[in-house]
Amino acid sequence: MADIHERSLTHRPFPELRGHGLRLSAWDPESRGHLDAWFRGLTDPDFLRWNTPLRTVRDMASARESLRSKLAGAANETSASFRITDAASGTTLGHIGVNEIDHVIRVARVGYWVLPEARGQGVATRALALAAGWALTDLGLNRLELGHALGHEASCRIAERCGFPYEGTLRGAMFEAGRQDAFRDVHLHARLASDPDPAVP
Repeated sequence: MADIHERSLTHRPFPELRGHGLRLSAWDPESRGHLDAWFRGLTDPDFLRWNTPLRTVRDMASARESLRSKLAGAANETSASFRITDAASGTTLGHIGVNEIDHVIRVARVGYWVLPEARGQGVATRALALAAGWALTDLGLNRLELGHALGHEASCRIAERCGFPYEGTLRGAMFEAGRQDAFRDVHLHARLASDPDPAVP
């Protein structure tokens, strides 16, 4: 019988996930609604305070290019990008991605953002719990890492609530806000497949 990891390699494209009042599904770079949400998410001042993308999104053309690159990652099985939506209304709430997937070591990194109007509703916590549960079971990963800029206390709380304990500080591991010539420290959290499932609010 094939093990979980072997089975996961047959589950392409990545599945739609449902739970905790959310639906995680694929982005469509040809959809204007999807593209508008993607553009707003990546140009939001709070997002840019804590993240400095390698490719800056300045307009719809660069937003479409950015979103298409996410689909390329899914095609070569190195990342899975999900649009977070409300399960009842279908409203786009944000994004969560399982990135840098290494199917040999069975490790990946998770990242997310939530649109301004959806914050304060536990969206990131619920989405992370849903995506992590899938990544550590159906996808066959052993370890899922979450890193955030030092000082981002909200991300620290979300990580802890979702069973990602703090493991240490990585010095100079990400770009400073708005710069690619200066670096800042990162808090590293991680969850293992053998860790107990957290009680998600």
